[in-house]
Amino acid sequence: MNALYYYAIGFAVIWIVALVFKDKLVKYGVDVSFPTIMWKTKRLRGLLERIANASPWFWKWFMNIGIVISFIAMITIVYMLLSSLSTIIDAPSVSLIIPGVEIPGSPIFIPFAYGIIGLATVIIVHEFAHGILTIGEKVSINSIGLILFAILPGAFVEPDEEEIKDIKKVSRMRIYTAGSMANMTLAVVALLITILISSFAVPATFQENGIEIDRVMQDTPADNILKSGMIITSINGHNVSDANSYSEAVLTLKPGEMINVTTNQGKYNFTAGSNPNNKSLGYMGIMAIKNFEIKPDVSNVFGNQLPWAWFYLLEMFNWIFFLNLAVGLFNLLPMKPLDGGHLLEDFLRYILPETIVKPVITISSWFFIFIIAISLIAGLGSGLF
Repeated sequence: MNALYYYAIGFAVIWIVALVFKDKLVKYGVDVSFPTIMWKTKRLRGLLERIANASPWFWKWFMNIGIVISFIAMITIVYMLLSSLSTIIDAPSVSLIIPGVEIPGSPIFIPFAYGIIGLATVIIVHEFAHGILTIGEKVSINSIGLILFAILPGAFVEPDEEEIKDIKKVSRMRIYTAGSMANMTLAVVALLITILISSFAVPATFQENGIEIDRVMQDTPADNILKSGMIITSINGHNVSDANSYSEAVLTLKPGEMINVTTNQGKYNFTAGSNPNNKSLGYMGIMAIKNFEIKPDVSNVFGNQLPWAWFYLLEMFNWIFFLNLAVGLFNLLPMKPLDGGHLLEDFLRYILPETIVKPVITISSWFFIFIIAISLIAGLGSGLF
């Protein structure tokens, strides 16, 4: 069954239960008001206060550095987005993120379990960082909780709006930058862990032996022909023994030509399609990974199952890195209601009158909303049609 059906069933059950038991859920801090389900609590404030008060100096100066990093990241992500405008139809730069679901037109597929874990880390560190800095700037937190807007889950830290208006602009900027700074920091930590695992643990435990088909995407040329787990040994006569030889063979493919794939389970033929991101390249519709075997001396000590845990950890931290970096950068786009829009707004107040700041932020917000919308529509359209 397509993963979208599971999501649909899951959200349907959540909404049915929420609406049926709406009145009883109130005493647990759950407010059901379609299209929003919101759970509020004050229990986590103590934890955030302890973290914030453990080293107020550290949080203040870490986020002072974070403001500078956030503006550099903002300029970078804006440049990347604007640079992609010329190819926005053929290769959209923005894609939906739904774990376990193949998004039409998107080159990224996020496995369900790793995606859920990764997005959980994104939400938790992002909102906790906002809460810690809110407390550090002497602003009260009214509540902390989870929210479901129709089918979009999230978390929130609700500061006292009147108090946050009265603090210094730089204090607000530290609060706004905290979420993305926390995401980018976690991304760096996850990247370092993946480097350690891939550079030391994997080479010490495994030996490379060919290329394995990890996934065959639905409704692609290879669908129902090639299978996950097959080891590719050649493509159109090109020997495939490692990642480099596989890439070289794939780059020779042309749309509409016959592809001959030899695997450890037999030979297969099918017609190449057009690559969604480059129409001039042939496309099979598979995701391939290096094929590894456990070294005999490792197998003798740890068996044939336990050593594979390194790859589960590697995959998990890869997605934690990717999702935290992607969401952290996206959140810094100069558009409201994203943190980047609020951050830029307070910065502009230092150099421009209020009568100019508001129109600038409004224009910037609508401009980037338009680009994102076009990119999403173009990606979904190319994938569907």
